[in-house]
Amino acid sequence: MSRRCELTGVGPMVGHYVSHSNIKSKRRFLPALAPASLHSDALGQTFTLRITNAALRTVDFRGGLDAFLLKARDENLSLRARRIKRQLRAKQAAASAA
Repeated sequence: MSRRCELTGVGPMVGHYVSHSNIKSKRRFLPALAPASLHSDALGQTFTLRITNAALRTVDFRGGLDAFLLKARDENLSLRARRIKRQLRAKQAAASAA
């Protein structure tokens, strides 16, 4: 399983350990991923996604999973998140057509 947030696309970054004598050696900064169950109001389903803690706060700030996904860019989303977004758009199109 990749260490990448399914909503924001945040992945591992690289940097240095810096000792007291200023010797630098490589290290990785891993994102704080956690499984989160997010409810979609439009679809009436709950989805479990591995997202960062910062992404969870952003989802709450934007007003839920539906609002977040509709504003998000497809390049940042995982395949599962893009499928959910496609379902949301289809549901919206059906609701506006009726």
